[in-house]
Amino acid sequence: MAVSTSSAAGAPGYRVPPPAAADLVAWPESFGTRFTVLVDTEEEFDWDAPLDRDSHGVSAITALPEAHRHFVDRGVPLTYMVDYPIATDPQAIDILRAATADGVSAIGTQLHAWVNPPFDEALTPVNSFAGNLPESLEAAKLDALTAAITSAFGVAPRAYRAGRYGIGPATLGLLAARGYRLDSSMRPAYEYLAEGGPDFGAIGAGAFRAGPGGAIIELPLTIVFTGLARRGGVGLYRALGTIPKGKGIFARAHLLSRVALTPEEMPLADALEAIAVALGEGLRLLNFSFHSPSLAPGHTPYVRDAADLAAFHHWWDRVLADLERRGVAPASLDTIIAAAGERTNASP
Repeated sequence: MAVSTSSAAGAPGYRVPPPAAADLVAWPESFGTRFTVLVDTEEEFDWDAPLDRDSHGVSAITALPEAHRHFVDRGVPLTYMVDYPIATDPQAIDILRAATADGVSAIGTQLHAWVNPPFDEALTPVNSFAGNLPESLEAAKLDALTAAITSAFGVAPRAYRAGRYGIGPATLGLLAARGYRLDSSMRPAYEYLAEGGPDFGAIGAGAFRAGPGGAIIELPLTIVFTGLARRGGVGLYRALGTIPKGKGIFARAHLLSRVALTPEEMPLADALEAIAVALGEGLRLLNFSFHSPSLAPGHTPYVRDAADLAAFHHWWDRVLADLERRGVAPASLDTIIAAAGERTNASP
């Protein structure tokens, strides 16, 4: 994947190019079929209000220890993708230090440009996608966040996610130059063009090598099309978007649904079907995610009350049991990076 070295701002609406077949990660047979959970560990804010630099808090982080135990008691390591307000809050740092003392969970990086210094850009929707910023400013924000995380946790982060999935043409080169090994900013089959964000229509769910010299392991979030017409994929799904209620009609008729592996706004039955489809199509690593403020009611649109929180945990109980039944084992960040580094002829 080509990486721009321009110091000018990335053009809004970056259409992320697909990987070459030779760049797809060939997982070694010893890796088996795995899953991982990356947590967008971030401040809470009003999702319905315009983004701003100051109207946020970090109180939801106090719900993290109980949730962490919920996973590690099942043998599931978590990778916490930490943004600047979390990485600079003493209580959040203490909580995450304790969580990652389990020896298998890890700290990664998540860049929310609008709350991450330096603040040299206008606060606009387009600039909330860090990849749209001038390369020098995107780099400066990444340096500030990487330094804060390294100082807080005593180790340099190796995994990255752009907030709002806001990757740009310079991002992977910036990551590689700073020693990052894995990026998970790509959300297959989604696009944010109307807001000036990227388009991932050409990206599939399989991991691939990207950036200069293939230095970065790109691990997209796992997005699966289900239904009788799923072979139509992103092309059919987007075409349905031009027809009034087209997507809803096809989803209710079990013809085509786009399912992300997250408990946030994705029904359990749909997620279980998506897991079955992904594994049936030979995907070797499933990438799950959720936002840390969803661990406490009232901070995200997905968990507004105690009933929603109970449903959130029930979703995970059922999904983890299904993965265990299918022989799909959890994988830590270290395990993924080590396995992807082994070049083999195994299937992706």
